[in-house]
Amino acid sequence: MEDNTLQAQQQQPLLSPVDDEQLPRLSSQGCSAQRISTHFIADGDDIPPITGVGSFFKAFRVESRKLWYLGGPAIFTAFCQFSLGAITQTLAGHVGTAELAAFAIENNVIAGFSFGVMWGMGSALETLCGQAYGAGQINMLGVYMQRSCVVLLTTSLLLTFLYIFAGPILLLLGQKEDMSRAAGRFSLWMIPQLYAYALNFPISRFLQAQSRIMAMAWISAAGLVLHVFFSWLFMLKLRWGMAGGAVVLNCSWWFIVVAQMVYILIGACGDAWSGFSWKAFQNLWGFVRLSLSSAVMMWGIL
Repeated sequence: MEDNTLQAQQQQPLLSPVDDEQLPRLSSQGCSAQRISTHFIADGDDIPPITGVGSFFKAFRVESRKLWYLGGPAIFTAFCQFSLGAITQTLAGHVGTAELAAFAIENNVIAGFSFGVMWGMGSALETLCGQAYGAGQINMLGVYMQRSCVVLLTTSLLLTFLYIFAGPILLLLGQKEDMSRAAGRFSLWMIPQLYAYALNFPISRFLQAQSRIMAMAWISAAGLVLHVFFSWLFMLKLRWGMAGGAVVLNCSWWFIVVAQMVYILIGACGDAWSGFSWKAFQNLWGFVRLSLSSAVMMWGIL
């Protein structure tokens, strides 16, 4: 019995023993048969045999349609979210050259570093959600998302010091004193964005695991439209300058986070979300190690 439990934990290292008992296991007979047999049995969704140029382009068209059905909204979602900072930076150029430089430094150095850390650590959820979904543990998707939020929010507390001391850090890195002071002040204004990152990435991975891509795309599109309008209103029309830009950028990110969370809470995700659970605080260290490994891998790719 202990050997079976150990083997199961190796398959799903971050599941609790109680949850792990529910996982489907392969019998030794089934494993032996799988090793002996080398036949591939296609199902109805597989590509039919390619017999010529015409059948190749037909299969290519069908598979491309499937790919873009999922990939298109995901690309659009990423475009909308990346455009939030780009819109603010574009309007910062209309406010002034010094303001543009300060925002560029903060957005590319301080926020860029934090974004990379959060994105990398949040990507660990893709592996875990895939494991849980494949094992039939649909209810564990919500637990994994909450656990990732706990880990990333804790990481945000540590990264907050980077925002608080951004001015001296930039000065130490060789930036001019006036630019360091301006970028440091803007970094303080952007601390709420850091915590939006900590929630956005786990929620996004949770929705992606269930192919809820269109909901994410619509929410991100609405956030981008509102961001463009209110950025123009506060930064240029009302002449709030970079303070207005910081307020709007923070609110835009939090709009996306809150809208996605409301979408989950209204029951759109079915059994994947069964409410808040204390299981989110179990085996946090194992989750931290996996998240850090994912972050290092993503940074290597970047």
